[in-house]
Order: sequence, then C-alpha cells, then structure tokens
Amino acid sequence: MLKSKDLECVKIGEQIWATKNLDVNRFRNGDLIPHLEFDEEWIVAEKNGQPAWCYYDNDPKNGKKYGKLYNWYAVNDPRGLAPEGWHIPTDKEWTILKKFLDISTGGWKLKSVEGWNKWKDEYGKFQNGNGDNSSGFNALPGGFRDDDGTGIDVAIFWSATEIKTSRAWTLSLTNDTGFLDKTWAFKQEGLSVRCIKNSSASKRVQRVIR
Repeated sequence: MLKSKDLECVKIGEQIWATKNLDVNRFRNGDLIPHLEFDEEWIVAEKNGQPAWCYYDNDPKNGKKYGKLYNWYAVNDPRGLAPEGWHIPTDKEWTILKKFLDISTGGWKLKSVEGWNKWKDEYGKFQNGNGDNSSGFNALPGGFRDDDGTGIDVAIFWSATEIKTSRAWTLSLTNDTGFLDKTWAFKQEGLSVRCIKNSSASKRVQRVIR
C-alpha cells in the first residue's frame, strides 16, 4: 500500500502534483482492487459498478513506466484510491492547472521529454511528439482500456467529477498537439490517475514553476 511519503511531487502554481501515475493495487484501507485482464471481466465490472485496474496491454512491465489503468468506480470508491494526504483531482482542479500553463500550449509543458511517438503533419513530415516537461509533471502516453482492449499514443487522466450516471470528466494529452483537452470518458474505461496533494505545503517538492 502506497504511503504519502512515497509520492514524489512537484509544485505547479499553487498546486502540488505527483510526478508519476498512480500504481497501487489496494485501496487506502488495505482492501485489494480487482485486477481484471479480459474484456469479459471489464464488461461485468461495468454492469456491476465494480472497481477494477489493469496494466496497459496487460503487460506488468508497462506498470513500472505508466502506472496502472483504473476505472472510475475505483477512482470514486469510498475506501480511497489515493494515499493519505492526497486525492484524485476534480475537474475544477484540472482547469486551474490548464489555465496556469495555458490551455493551448500547456500540454508541451506537461509531456515528458521522451516516450511519445512522432506524428505526421499535413505535409506528411514526421514531427516530434515529446514535450519539454518544463512543469515537471512528466506525463507519459499511458494509453487507456475499454471492454474492447487498449489504445495508445494518448494520456488520459481521470477527474473525480462525474457528468452523468455513466460518464466523468477527464484531461487528455495526445502526441500531436500541446493542447490541454477537457474530455469525458465512460466510467467503465481504464484510464491513468494522477494524484494532487490535499494541502499547499510539502517538504518534498522537487521544483517550483512560476
């Protein structure tokens, strides 16, 4: 079980963010979060509103780099997905981050300096998909999971804010733009989770962005 002191973090504006995606298999109270690998299991979890996680492409090696992919039922579980002193950001907290970094270009500041695939522009030329990580956030393309499998070349982060019974707000980054995109996902999808600290004070801040 992850402890608050084990999370490395960075201060961006007045917010303190973890610098890696969440990678836990237990809730804060110690209960195991179901690890579901097969499409049929994710369909059942959707019907039952059951928490679940998996590795991208069901490969444990991806967990070390990208963390785990969780459905929203794990994010919203009252047993607590984030470690003590941290929480899953609300849509409002993501909006604060986007405005601070600039919605149209802030993605380059969030994305890691390597790990993103190149993309073709309108002229057929390959362009670099990496960011400059000047924020210290170090966003990697951890992909996503739905009941049909997994997808790549994107980082999609849950918010704790639901839209309707079946959907919740997310933040998306893609390899071909620096735009910080407010999106939504169905609650049964497996997405990355990035924690934000409850308070504005931290002794383990690595970098301050102003």
